Amino acid sequence: MSEGPGSGAGSSESLGGLAEREGWRVEGPAARVHYEGEGDRYSVEYYAPSDCVIYWKVPPEGDGETAVPVGRDTVPTPLRERIRLDLDAAGIDPGVERRNL
Repeated sequence: MSEGPGSGAGSSESLGGLAEREGWRVEGPAARVHYEGEGDRYSVEYYAPSDCVIYWKVPPEGDGETAVPVGRDTVPTPLRERIRLDLDAAGIDPGVERRNL
């Protein structure tokens, strides 16, 4: 595990660590992964400057709707656990996944 809150925050090394994880893409100071399961689609973003994770609910393709941010309590537990594991493996404190915005 990482040493504490903010460890790795804003570091290009940490974002590079996320880029090495399955499905993650780094874009500037942020990293994103997409998840689809049980009929739901999510985009998950980690922002290095603010050291936070945001979940977006993505509508079905062709729906014409746009993605909207959602609260963590609406996100499936297995997805949240996977995000924490990926953060930890990248050298980012996995506790940031639980931070309220």
